[in-house]
Amino acid sequence: MPNSIGDFLQELVAYEWRKRLLRPHPHLPSRAAQYVRMSTEHQQYSPENQLEVIRQYAASHGMEIVQAYSDHGRSGLNIAGREGLNRLMSDVENKQAHFSALLVYEVSGWGRFQDVDESAYYEYVLQEAGIRVQYCAERFENDGSMSSSVLKTLKRSMAAEYSRELSVKVFSGQCRLIELGFRQGGPAGYGLRRQLIDRDRNPKGLLSLGERKSLQTDRVILVPGP
Repeated sequence: MPNSIGDFLQELVAYEWRKRLLRPHPHLPSRAAQYVRMSTEHQQYSPENQLEVIRQYAASHGMEIVQAYSDHGRSGLNIAGREGLNRLMSDVENKQAHFSALLVYEVSGWGRFQDVDESAYYEYVLQEAGIRVQYCAERFENDGSMSSSVLKTLKRSMAAEYSRELSVKVFSGQCRLIELGFRQGGPAGYGLRRQLIDRDRNPKGLLSLGERKSLQTDRVILVPGP
């Protein structure tokens, strides 16, 4: 018997992984779609990494990827502004989805919805249309079993909590930088210019309209203009 919740979850993951490796897959569909999301433009290699894992998963399970949906530089907190996910749901609801599986990199790639029931709802809509959602990088098969349902719910909760904690940390960090007199974005006001300084507050030059700092350690302050 496990001595703690952590031990129980480790045993559950190990069981799901062994079951996934040993299970034959003759029942899996041959036509599939893929969905890829990255939250910021700085994650330029993230889509390629996700696509490679999805491609390998499809090849090993005898699937042919016939449709692709993506949201680049989009937050996973909600569905607003996510054209790829909205188009996917529209295709499903209008019976224009000619595939029976959707391949996603991981549970958090589907979304970091603050309400985990929202994430479950979108997956439920797909399941009602006969489309199974498969998380290619997760160590469990999304087969509806009790163990996979527990792990999936836990992953959704962890993704939502990560977003909440990150939001608090980012806001606190921005407040601290503002208190130190650093500009946090946006054009300078009338009669002012944006001055780039290094970590020791030594001036490095004025920033023109549209220019941004190139080093993370640099900061921007406002100085009087001509």
